[in-house]
Amino acid sequence: MWGHHRENSFMYKRSPSKDNSNMEDVEANSDLLDNCMGKETSSPSWKRSLPHVLVATISSFLFGYHLGVVNEPLESIALDLGFHGNTLAEGLVVSICLGGAFFGCLLSGWIADGVGRRKAFQLSALPMIIGASMSAATNNLFGMLVGRLFVGTGLGLGPAVAALYVTEVSPAFVRGTYGAFIQIATCFGILGSLFIGIPVKEISGWWRVCFWVSTIPAAILALAMVFCAESPHWLYKQGRTAEAEAEFERLLGVSEAKFAISQLSKVDRGDDTDTVKFSELLHGHHSKVVFIGSTLFALQQLSGINAVFYFSSTVFKSAGVPSDVANVCIGVANLTGSIISTVLMDKLGRKVLLFWSFFGMAISMIIQATGASSLLLNTGALYLSVGGMLMFVFTFALGAGPVPGLLLTEIFPSRIRAKAMAFCMSVHWVCNFFVGLLFLRLLEKLGPQLLYSMFATFCMVAVIFVKRNVVETKGKSLQEIEIALLPQD
Repeated sequence: MWGHHRENSFMYKRSPSKDNSNMEDVEANSDLLDNCMGKETSSPSWKRSLPHVLVATISSFLFGYHLGVVNEPLESIALDLGFHGNTLAEGLVVSICLGGAFFGCLLSGWIADGVGRRKAFQLSALPMIIGASMSAATNNLFGMLVGRLFVGTGLGLGPAVAALYVTEVSPAFVRGTYGAFIQIATCFGILGSLFIGIPVKEISGWWRVCFWVSTIPAAILALAMVFCAESPHWLYKQGRTAEAEAEFERLLGVSEAKFAISQLSKVDRGDDTDTVKFSELLHGHHSKVVFIGSTLFALQQLSGINAVFYFSSTVFKSAGVPSDVANVCIGVANLTGSIISTVLMDKLGRKVLLFWSFFGMAISMIIQATGASSLLLNTGALYLSVGGMLMFVFTFALGAGPVPGLLLTEIFPSRIRAKAMAFCMSVHWVCNFFVGLLFLRLLEKLGPQLLYSMFATFCMVAVIFVKRNVVETKGKSLQEIEIALLPQD
């Protein structure tokens, strides 16, 4: 459609290029994406797709729940299983989930493409049920670690598939809002694990209940997916056009289904059934867009967000605030920002939210670095530290949290979407692991002022990166975006 316009300078062009795209190129092509799409469909009812999206977000709820489920009960777990005082063992109970998540995430694209999105959800629920049951029933450290490893495998698989599924079943005009539901569900999972863990110090063995409870939503996810629509995009890739159209009718309505299928046919280049090799993601036609996705996830983690989530209680304790109150404050700030993002995602757009979110996070880290300065009085420094931390979490939840997962599934072409998303989210897990591993060590060696300044620098790098490399996709169908960003050779 506009494949010959500024072809050599477009950053997402299909054929390889050694040219560097500049900011003017991206802005020009963003305008083209907004203005040169041709016919648009009328807005179908959002009520058709909403139940399917809500079921999918159960996996995100479980993701948040299992990340937080050992925070409060960890001391009780260590006492009951006989490793109290062994910091290495305690750290493994918390972090071994990350190893399992990396493994599950790395395989998620191949699983989602191989068996479909619905069965991939069911496969993600299975290790979470098995692992949580093992953790709840074990009487030794080994059983706990194996159980947490199983759970992590499901955690790595679930969110990647959720991002794919929500993007592929949502009408274009609410796709951003539905994408933000993933972040909200994660927040509810974290808060849920916090509240479930409250009685752990009063009731002996309550930590086992915390694990048993998580098997209920996992079972609901596995069973409810039987009644949900399969992704019509995946069905079309399998050559099951009639089934794809039937699912479009179920999700969008009869009048919209025909147009959706016709749009899919425009981006069908007859190569969708080819095997996507790992090397193609790194060096092939799509390597630049995969690089952008990986960089966004890396910058999301290098901003310091998980350091804040993991170690916020230390800052609050220094201000005389109990750890449970600190966790609630962080959770409320995260949830509030996530809810606001659902309203703004399809109004302001992905790029605007991402840009200002990273900018707000940079300011927040500067405030925390100022609070860590020896030039301020103790009271003022504590207020700045706590206020800056809450502001950081809030601004993260507005954009840097929910946007990357949604945006990348929009701009990746259908042929590589699942596998490219798996690769990019694997980068997320690796960065997450190293930030969690090294944060306290760096805090000890560098001091809070320098470390927070480094996080602020990464946030500003992200602001520049988003400005130069991200295009707006709000309100456009996946087929329109692919036609625009990946024109025919």
